[in-house]
Amino acid sequence: MTHAPAGLAAPGAARAARRGHWWRLMAAAALLLSLDQVVKWLVATNLPRGEVISVTTWFNLVHGLNPGAAFSFLADAGGWQRHALSAVGVAVSGTLAVLLWRGICSRLETLAYVGMIGGALGNVVDRMRIGAVVDYLDLHWRDMHWPAFNLADIFVVGGAVLLIVASFLPGRAGRRAGQGHST
Repeated sequence: MTHAPAGLAAPGAARAARRGHWWRLMAAAALLLSLDQVVKWLVATNLPRGEVISVTTWFNLVHGLNPGAAFSFLADAGGWQRHALSAVGVAVSGTLAVLLWRGICSRLETLAYVGMIGGALGNVVDRMRIGAVVDYLDLHWRDMHWPAFNLADIFVVGGAVLLIVASFLPGRAGRRAGQGHST
């Protein structure tokens, strides 16, 4: 009796397992989105807009709305940016979800994609619900303030950092999901 190579033994079973795993990844992204929305709701219901609570000498809690993108890019664009930025967030999240469906070779990349999906969709929900993103984290040094941000932004930026780190890991080039190294 001859055996098929490990990757070819049961492609239907491997595909079914990957799809089951994909649903767990989407549930994790939904959990991140939900966590982001709960924190934004807590800020919006307990802190009047524009109010500042000093937490440390370098960190404040604030309640701000950003109708634009990062660093308030396009904030004064007249309203069209709400739908454009939402469409970009949905398109990027959909693309990352498809890539996860096909299989990612690295757990680090998988974690990055899940974080980016949850964060991007967290900000999309804000844009569609209230027309702007709720920001509440304010880092500063003396009178110099970093633009306020939120948990969803941390998920997106953290995912991007993880992708950069993953790109430097050995053995990544030439690998595909489900394939090992052959020597």
